[in-house]
Amino acid sequence: MARISPVVLIPPVVFAGLAAMFLWGMGRDDQLPSAFQGREAPALPQTTLPGKEQLTDDMLRQPGVKLVNFWASWCPPCRAEHPTLMQLAGELPVYGIDLKDDPDDALEFLAEDGDPFAAIATDPKGRGAIDWGVTAPPETFIVDGQGRILHRHAGPLIRDDFERRFLPILQEARDQQQLSVAD
Repeated sequence: MARISPVVLIPPVVFAGLAAMFLWGMGRDDQLPSAFQGREAPALPQTTLPGKEQLTDDMLRQPGVKLVNFWASWCPPCRAEHPTLMQLAGELPVYGIDLKDDPDDALEFLAEDGDPFAAIATDPKGRGAIDWGVTAPPETFIVDGQGRILHRHAGPLIRDDFERRFLPILQEARDQQQLSVAD
């Protein structure tokens, strides 16, 4: 009977360990919190796409809960979450910040797939994203009626992540907003 060298077992054991670690990491429920959570939203870029309404700081201070979504036409996860944003736009204001994008590509994307954004700012160099603490698109912020950031969601608003993590936080924000209006 041939004897198997222990060295031959190292790659499968290492692979199994890495696979277990990745599987555990994918199942974690926590996200990096925003440094701005509970604080006033940072300044917005002062540019927009041709023919679109400019997103302003005053819009973030209007009554009610709203969303600010950092997106780009070149971003596959942004395209994946787009139907969700279209749905949410029927329920509350959704504002967009187009990140490091060619304006023609962004306009073409919105023309083809629909425009969920009540107003848009553009961030061609990514400086506004840095101010907001955005690491990569898509990222969505829940903002209250005083312009304070209540929550930051990194990644696309799709499937379980949207249903299990984002929607309950959004609903809680809406409930709190209604309570404060009733007082």
